[in-house]
Amino acid sequence: MAQIYTSSKIPQTKPDRDTLPEGTNLCDYCNGKCCRYFALAIDAPTEWADFENYRWYILHEHAAIFTEDDSWFLLVTTKCKNLGDDNYCKNYEHRPDVCRIYSTERCEYEDNWVYDKLFDDSEQLYEYAEALLGPKNGAPLRSQR
Repeated sequence: MAQIYTSSKIPQTKPDRDTLPEGTNLCDYCNGKCCRYFALAIDAPTEWADFENYRWYILHEHAAIFTEDDSWFLLVTTKCKNLGDDNYCKNYEHRPDVCRIYSTERCEYEDNWVYDKLFDDSEQLYEYAEALLGPKNGAPLRSQR
């Protein structure tokens, strides 16, 4: 069992999903992880212009790019304005549709998810682009910029 910390900072043990009785609300044991980021699907980069745009994205705080099953995503780690100190929605009755259709069946409750590729630094992405496309504009590989 993983250790979790509630809003009161008291460590509790988070039970495994499969040990909870059917119908249990997983949110009762979670820190609201799904309300602390969003990920938007983006096109897989195919040329230097794409990579340069994506480098600009991840030059912003709390932004990264990840891949999963050949799909690319822009990840922005930021807390929802409606997430309360108790890790529940403060505006539940008027929440957006994306929240209404979200299910705990495939949520990140277990904390065991990983990315195929994760780029959280623009230089990482530049080097990946060089490996894929070759040097930009005929510059030497891994040139100083």
